[in-house]
Amino acid sequence: MVDLKTAINIRDLSFQFDKNTGPILEIASWQVAQGEQIFLQGASGSGKSSLLALLAGLQVPTFGEITVLGTLISALDNRKRDRFRALNIGVVFQQFNLIPYLSVLDNILLAANFGKERGPSLKNRAIDLLERVNLQRDLFGRKSSDLSIGQQQRVAIVRALINSPKLLLVDEPTSALDQANRDSFLSLLLEILEENSCAMVFVSHDNDIGKYFSNRIELSKLNQSGNHL
Repeated sequence: MVDLKTAINIRDLSFQFDKNTGPILEIASWQVAQGEQIFLQGASGSGKSSLLALLAGLQVPTFGEITVLGTLISALDNRKRDRFRALNIGVVFQQFNLIPYLSVLDNILLAANFGKERGPSLKNRAIDLLERVNLQRDLFGRKSSDLSIGQQQRVAIVRALINSPKLLLVDEPTSALDQANRDSFLSLLLEILEENSCAMVFVSHDNDIGKYFSNRIELSKLNQSGNHL
């Protein structure tokens, strides 16, 4: 059963890449409420991306438990974690990871194939979201490789939101943007998430981005491990 009050619950987490290195993450306890947007700041190599990978079920902890939306994802096998992520979690990667030879719409609809909905309503939702993020209609059929960085970023956000996730994980997507585009992107993203009661963990090394968030956390205060990358 999905816990509608808690998006993330971590207990006694430890994560290391192999037995010959110490843990890069040790988090005794951390909770994120449903609908809460968190800015998680940390230096390069501090374990930010590793934490997002754990929350997304792309990695599993060495020890401890990770519960997302009421499901103990750290106990699921690979197939079930992939399915849970497709149905419940949106992820925006630092490099966006769009398929360069697919059109804008096809990039989004490919992600939608792993969700709950099918049919023309998905295409309509994709178009609505693309218009919401101010992407011009004449770009919808263009290959993603033809787009600017700012335009690719908007497509990546829509792809992450197409399946109506209750948790969004965002990994430094603004590093290549100028100040004006960054401000526009963050304001719009937070507005959309508020409307949909979607929780978010947004990680960045840039402390200046924290001004957009009421909830800011230093990873160094959360992470008890001294062994960073």
